[in-house]
This record gives sequence, structure tokens and C-alpha cells, in this order.
Amino acid sequence: MTAPRGTVDWFATRGTPLQGSHRVPGDKSVSHRAIMLASIADGTTTIDGFLEGEDTRATAEIFRQMGVAIDAPAPSRRVVHGVGIDGLQAPRGPLDCGNAGTAMRLLAGLLCGQAFDSALVGDRSLSARPMQRVMEPLRAMGARVESHDGQRPPLRIRGGAALHGIDFTPEVASAQVKSAVLLAGLYGAGETVVREPRPTRDYTERMLGQFGWPVEHSPGLARLRGGHRLRAIHVQVPADFSSAAFLVVAATLVPGSEVLLPAVGINPRRTGLLAVLRAMGADVAAIDEREQGGESVADLRVRHAPLSGIAVPEDLVADMIDEFPVLAIAAACARGTTVIRGAAELRVKESDRISAMAQGLRSLGIAVQETLDGAVIEGGTLRGGRVDSRGDHRVAMAFAVGGQVAASGIVVRDVANVATSFPGFDMLARTAGFGLHAR
Repeated sequence: MTAPRGTVDWFATRGTPLQGSHRVPGDKSVSHRAIMLASIADGTTTIDGFLEGEDTRATAEIFRQMGVAIDAPAPSRRVVHGVGIDGLQAPRGPLDCGNAGTAMRLLAGLLCGQAFDSALVGDRSLSARPMQRVMEPLRAMGARVESHDGQRPPLRIRGGAALHGIDFTPEVASAQVKSAVLLAGLYGAGETVVREPRPTRDYTERMLGQFGWPVEHSPGLARLRGGHRLRAIHVQVPADFSSAAFLVVAATLVPGSEVLLPAVGINPRRTGLLAVLRAMGADVAAIDEREQGGESVADLRVRHAPLSGIAVPEDLVADMIDEFPVLAIAAACARGTTVIRGAAELRVKESDRISAMAQGLRSLGIAVQETLDGAVIEGGTLRGGRVDSRGDHRVAMAFAVGGQVAASGIVVRDVANVATSFPGFDMLARTAGFGLHAR
């Protein structure tokens, strides 16, 4: 199991107006899925724009342990020599997902269809995250998957199960649960259908189609049958919208800012934050919208604009679940009240993000009423102080954004996990104009 990290802190303070063009790293969700599907495809897949983060590297290393040759001829490029749908080999030991919840949940589905036994482990944070919502539908498909306490990792998966398709409607919409079921469905007899109470990200469905697997999907519905094969392709990973979101909000809040963020993925199931920020008054333009490897991308131009609080439409929440921490910073700096509901999923992310943001904002002078599934945030002036990221990369980066408009500096504690999703964030942020330094 991954060893605990040493504690690293940031001091975030006002810098200069954000200016220039800045390319953020590749999309983490697409990078995970590209490695997985390329590994079980027939032929050799080249992945460009691969996120060089610890989470995605962990996924690549897991497939190497299962006999897949993966080359890294240049930064952000991977060449994956696929072994076919039935070509994975038994690993010699547990498969370490590190901090990657996406990897663990999706791999649980994929590994249920293998002939060999396997075990999925993670770091201390991931080992505290619930997996029951993934295990239950997989068991309904005939999988033999267990955890040490019935809910949390490590996960133990028995090979050789005879899987069958199911018609599954989850109680809570989750792209990761949906993806796990679909990946198990590749190995199942008959048809697998997932019907969501609210549409979630459709990266898995889109990429399966790119790799040649027949799949029917529309917002809230995905359907496929087992018995096909995947064929190697070239994958161009778009820039990660969740990473771009921190620069989008910072440029919106800091007077005099104007930045361009090229080739950012704008999958409609991912970009609810754009709609919310625009409703609050943000000036964000999507320029040269185009398709890249089955995904919509655009260059985002962001200019400073004053924000006003709103009631966030609940139908957008599933499309911005990873952006809640930085939205909370935007709400804290807006005029008036912002109300967020329908975000209970945030309680079981890398940290309890509702609690982490509410506690941090209160310590900085912002009135926050925490609810079971969201928060009510009264806009005001951020004062300086100390906040604890609780080891959550998105919480850490959100408070780094807050430091750019706070009355005095903010010490952000425990930021080492930022490298899981946005390696080099501090360097890129300083280049853009942030005041941000390690302590």
C-alpha cells in the first residue's frame, strides 16, 4: 500500500493580474480510460496528451503488472501494446491504485471479467472511501468481489466468474459506478444497460465507441453487449477542464486578468461550472469549438468580471462535481448568496469536500451554512489565515485561488497530493500571475 506523504504547505498571496496563454495538463478521466481500453485492445495505441500525474501513472503501472507493455517515448505520450480482450495476465501481487478512486472503481469492473484473482489497494485516503455502490451491481452481474469490511478497500476479486448483463438504475448518479458496470459488461453474456437518475460524464461510452465496441448512449442511458473486441486507435487527450477551472476562476476574480487556455475539453457532462459561472456574471468565451478524438474541445478566453450569487441549478451539479471546491471560492467572492444543493457525492470524495470547504471558508471570514448535500455561502471578503486541505488536491488548489484575492496571505496545509491530478500546478500558476510559494 502507498506510504503516507510528507506534509507540504503553500503560502498563497496576491500576485499580479493573470495574463497569457497557458496549457493545462491532459484530462485525467480520459487518460485513465485510454490506458485501460488500449491495454485490452488488439494492436498498438498511441496516447498523446497523457496526464503525467501520479493517479494516471498508477493506472499504467497496474496494467504493466498484468503483462501489458507500455512505452513512454516522450513526456505526455504513451504507446500501449494491447493484449486483447482476454490477454491480461495474473499479477504477482496487489495492484496499487495510490490515491486514484477512478482507477479503483473502474478496475473493479474490468477485473471481474478476468480468469485470475486480483486485489486492489490504495493509499490511506483511498482506503477510507466507500466502494459498496460499485460492488453491489457487480455482484448482481455474477462477480465475486469483496472488501475487508464490506465497504472500503482493499478489494479482493475472484477470477473465473461467469458474468451476465444487467439492467441497472443506480440510486445516486455516478460516472465511476456506471463505467465499472459497463467495463464488466464487456465480459458479460447478453446486454448491459445503465439508466441514470441524472446524466453523468460519458467518457467511457464515447471512448468505447472510438475503440470500435458497439455502444448505444444518450444523456442518462448507456447500453452494450458482450462478445466484441476493441481495436487500437490514436488517442489525443484534451486539456483537463477540472484543472483549467482553477485558472478560470482566478482570472475571473482578479481585476485586470485575461487568459487563454487552449484545447480544453468541454464535454457537456463535465462543464457545468461554465454554465454556473456565466450565470453568476463571468466572462468566459469558448473559441474555436472543435472535436478531438471523439471529445469536444475549445480554447477558453477568460476575463475578469464581478460575480453575483445564485441558486445553482441541481441539474448541473452532476456535471461539475469535481469543481465544487473552486466554485465555493467563487461564491465566497461573489456579491450576495450562493445556494448549492444535490451534491451529496462530495461527502465521499478524496475528502468530505463540503466540510473541508465550509470549515476553511469560515476560518477566512465567510459565512457558510453547511447542509447534508451542499452549502449556502454568503459572499464577502476573504481574510488571511490558515486552512487545511485535508490532503485533497482540489481543495488545496481552490484555496490557492482564494489567496489571490484575500486581504492577506493564506497558508494552505497539506498540498502534496496536488501532484495526483495537476503536476506542476504551482509553477504554472506563478507563471500566470499567482502569488504562491511552498513553505
